[in-house]
Amino acid sequence: MNVLWRTILVLFRARRRHRRGEALAYDEIGRIRLTTLPTDIDLLRHMNNGRYLSLFDLGRWDFTTRTGLADVFRDNGWYAVVANETISFRRSLQLWQRFELETRWLGYDDRALFLEHRAIVDGEIAARAVIRARILRRGGGSVTHDELFSAMGISDGFPEVPAWVHDWAAAASLPSTRQPAPRDWQDAPRHG
Repeated sequence: MNVLWRTILVLFRARRRHRRGEALAYDEIGRIRLTTLPTDIDLLRHMNNGRYLSLFDLGRWDFTTRTGLADVFRDNGWYAVVANETISFRRSLQLWQRFELETRWLGYDDRALFLEHRAIVDGEIAARAVIRARILRRGGGSVTHDELFSAMGISDGFPEVPAWVHDWAAAASLPSTRQPAPRDWQDAPRHG
């Protein structure tokens, strides 16, 4: 975990906020304030593109803790894994720049849940990521949406994701671990 100390701090603050009555409903937007640190910067003197996804993890830790989802996972022996993610950049974040990280549930498909993260500067989106996550059991196997929603106390489930998200997830997915995924590059387009 390359942002270990920030993760510990975010978890501590999220638990404290949850105990103080600042819990989030599952359909609310989680928000935390972050600052671009020297360890986030690359040779071009702005936040490294790979660091965004690491920092967006902090938004998920805050969100799952403050919604109580982390407790549901712990009580049931479940955990989430990222299956796909995509990110788009609009504006660079500079050293010592403060920004707000927003996290919300986007919806679900037949196998996974989707979350959206946004890095916000002065009310404008600097970067946005969509994350597709699967919920698994520590003992093996997947958690069904019905089980998850029941444990969360949600009767109607999450909204259906937009069509473009389905298209992206299908196009970006790799075969399941039960199917072969050879490293053959023969089907890859070649450019002269």
